[in-house]
Amino acid sequence: MRTPVFTGTCTALVTPFDENGTINYDAFGKLIDDQIAGGVDAVCVCGTTGESATMSIREHIAAVDYCVEKVNHRVKVIAGAGSNDTAHTVRMVEQTQEAGADAVLVVMPYYSRPSQDGIVGHYKAVDESAEKPIIVYDVPGRTGLKVKVGTYDRLAELEHVKAVKDATGDLAAAVEKQQRTGLAWYSGDDGLFLPFLSIGAVGIISVIAHVASNPMQQLVQAFDRGDITTARRLANQLAPLVHALNGDGYQAVMAKAALKVKGVIPSTTMRLPNIGPDATQLDKAEEGMRAAGLL
Repeated sequence: MRTPVFTGTCTALVTPFDENGTINYDAFGKLIDDQIAGGVDAVCVCGTTGESATMSIREHIAAVDYCVEKVNHRVKVIAGAGSNDTAHTVRMVEQTQEAGADAVLVVMPYYSRPSQDGIVGHYKAVDESAEKPIIVYDVPGRTGLKVKVGTYDRLAELEHVKAVKDATGDLAAAVEKQQRTGLAWYSGDDGLFLPFLSIGAVGIISVIAHVASNPMQQLVQAFDRGDITTARRLANQLAPLVHALNGDGYQAVMAKAALKVKGVIPSTTMRLPNIGPDATQLDKAEEGMRAAGLL
């Protein structure tokens, strides 16, 4: 297997905004410190959960630059750098690398639904401009793409492609893809963290880790030492939180709701077309956290 960028838990960070919609760097810094204190192994900045699609290139790079400086080598920093435009993606990869990210997370091209050759061409162009490891993000629910196993074989031939964030929900296919490619595998679904570990994944890029980084770390540590009973107990304990934050498909909204309940961020402001959580969603986040024993 390729050397992983990180092992364990990585939080797909939200981007805190002020009421006027500008990045609140004080809150961002508090969030980063809170995650590191909770024991995460990495943070992912400006991914989907970070509302990167609503940010200008200048804002995006400034946020990555701030995160790298704030983290100060305490954990790994993964920068979201994906787009449905290959040329734009290449520019983002180049600039996030220059900002000091340890790796880049590049989502499959969304909406345009390219052919399998088009997918390979997209990542080949990115690979040619990359110096840091590339994590391929396969999330068909958002991209509309069905990526064939043979396409993974071709992606694995690229020099800088080292890992996959798998949000396909297809465990059987993940086994075959890992075995054929030797790429490091990360769960992209909180509810499938333990099943993915059981088939060889080395970690997760998580939403619920915003408020559950410590039990997530306990889960992977229990699994690694062969204590499956404890790992299963923790997975079951976290299930209500997984449902609360992920069940309706508004992960970024609900992550901000949970962080507001926890007191980490002062505002749940989001940029359109996303709308910040309403009272019902805040209550749902709180109920999920209580049911998981986090409040």
